[in-house]
Amino acid sequence: MVIRKVGKYDVGRTIGEGTFAKVKYAQNTESGETVAMKVLAKSTILEHKMVDQIKREISIMKIVRHPNIVRLHEVLASQTKIYIILEFITGGELFDEIVHHGRLAEDESRRYFQQLIDAVDYCHSKGVYHRDLKPENLLLDSQGNLKISDFGLSALLQKGVELLHTTCGTPNYVAPEVFSHEGYDGSAADVWSCGVILFILMAGYLPFDEIDLPNLYRKINVAEFSCPPWFSPGANSLLHRILDPNPKTRIQIEGIKIDAWFRKHYVAVRHGEEQEVNLDDVHAVFNDIEDQYVQEQVADKERGPLAMNAFEMITLSQGLNLSALFDRQQDYVKRQTRFVSRKPAKVIASTIEAVAESMGLKVHSRNYKMRLEGILANRTGQFAVVLEVFEVAPSLFMVDVRKAAGGILEYHKFYKNFCSKLGNIIWKPTEDATKPSLLRTTSC
Repeated sequence: MVIRKVGKYDVGRTIGEGTFAKVKYAQNTESGETVAMKVLAKSTILEHKMVDQIKREISIMKIVRHPNIVRLHEVLASQTKIYIILEFITGGELFDEIVHHGRLAEDESRRYFQQLIDAVDYCHSKGVYHRDLKPENLLLDSQGNLKISDFGLSALLQKGVELLHTTCGTPNYVAPEVFSHEGYDGSAADVWSCGVILFILMAGYLPFDEIDLPNLYRKINVAEFSCPPWFSPGANSLLHRILDPNPKTRIQIEGIKIDAWFRKHYVAVRHGEEQEVNLDDVHAVFNDIEDQYVQEQVADKERGPLAMNAFEMITLSQGLNLSALFDRQQDYVKRQTRFVSRKPAKVIASTIEAVAESMGLKVHSRNYKMRLEGILANRTGQFAVVLEVFEVAPSLFMVDVRKAAGGILEYHKFYKNFCSKLGNIIWKPTEDATKPSLLRTTSC
């Protein structure tokens, strides 16, 4: 079943996929605005007892309205699904910048860090603690400005409750007190994660990184790290005050904002007047009010690869420059990558399945969409990618590859290895100025 319209939104291709949700391109037919549509099945939410978590995430994203936070426009529901309509961010993940450049210049790192601190400070002023700050949850808009996303693990301050007790987040970025099971201050924990992000931006690698979790926790507990020699004294000093294992002596956001290194070229973010937040649509979705349902229009069952229409092709790229679809100069891998083939669709699918199985991955396939699953190299969790074949033109197919589970670095290693084994189906045309730019292919 392929949904093509939800209420006033035309729905395009899938751009992200996780365990519990898919994210799709969509377009508001009334305003023409492009949005990201997060789709969740009600049955999955109920099965995994996630109603409170999802409701909290949606409510928090409606509360936090800041230029450096992904905006939630509205929430809709059909009889079987919940649709979260989000701001569409075109610049990709901050992590892609790190992978591309290795490390960022100090001034550029400082600019991102300033925007991050501004947004986190705003969240804390609203009683919201993110608890999963990491480069993968930091997006960039078309102007290169940072946007915080994914509030799925966030907490909202409850009256009379000073400490949080849920152990959550990504181990490499989590503050030491979160592991103590004795309660922790959400603000101090978020500040620690911001420090880890700043270190990665400037160094190009993690300050705390071990294959096994016990050693990782030991290093985090005593803040066993050292700054590389190219860090300026100001950055070095601030990082050691942020990555202080004692949350009571760790620098707070107020202290960061008056630090001399932080204040260089600092321009405080300006945002409009506070608007009253209305959570009626959130309550309606979760209270199953019948007249709040939107209509879904479903396409016929697909028998071959989906044909990509003009709307979907445009939304693959930034603006109307379709050359970004198949840019031969792109020599790095993003969380979502694609390649082009002139082989028949059945040959593409069968070759992908054979290569995946040869790599020890389990394959689930249906209607030219495949999910490949395996275990991470350090055996700490699952690794999964989703591939889908699209027909771009007669005898020209695009294979879209997306990370569904596991770390970004594991995905990069997988994709490079995977592409090296698919050489016989990946089309790499010779440079020819007479050919339209649309037919230039992504290198693997």
